[in-house]
Amino acid sequence: MGKLNWKPGNMLYPLPVVLVSTAGRAGEKNVFTVAWTGTVCSEPPMVSISVRPERYSHHMIEETGEFVINLTTKELVFATDYCGVVSGREVDKFEKMKLTPVRAGVVKAPLIGESPVNIECVVEDKKSLGTHDMFIAKVVAVHADEKYMDEKNKFCFDRAEPIVYSHGSYVSLGETLGTFGYSVRKK
Repeated sequence: MGKLNWKPGNMLYPLPVVLVSTAGRAGEKNVFTVAWTGTVCSEPPMVSISVRPERYSHHMIEETGEFVINLTTKELVFATDYCGVVSGREVDKFEKMKLTPVRAGVVKAPLIGESPVNIECVVEDKKSLGTHDMFIAKVVAVHADEKYMDEKNKFCFDRAEPIVYSHGSYVSLGETLGTFGYSVRKK
């Protein structure tokens, strides 16, 4: 079998799919779905999200310089999809999806109570890159739901049943195939 030659495109799949929560200066709040997110640096801990300028939450992030990345689960797949296709200009997605806004520890944007991990972020830089603006942010707090911890207080992703996005579909993850370095350890 040969390889097909496609036009240039973003073929990094699967992608983490997260719910990003925001709050504006006027007190409005929103939650929207982002699949273009990732780690930028480990020390200091930094992440990025890429957002189209026309998205309702874009102006809130610009105004406040804050947002929260909320990890998603199999249980949250419907809300994740809904929050990616319905605008917060038209509907309160927290209310409609029965998501619980929880006061964050550092930023004004709310955490999502049903999310297994919430990452509070403060914007350090914004890069306009064409269709999207990339917000590069410092992680200022992380919250993990204790129901997903093991006896050694390690977070168990398999218990959370995380989801990813791939070619228009949400895919469930959770099977542990090995641990870091397993391919070089002696048996």
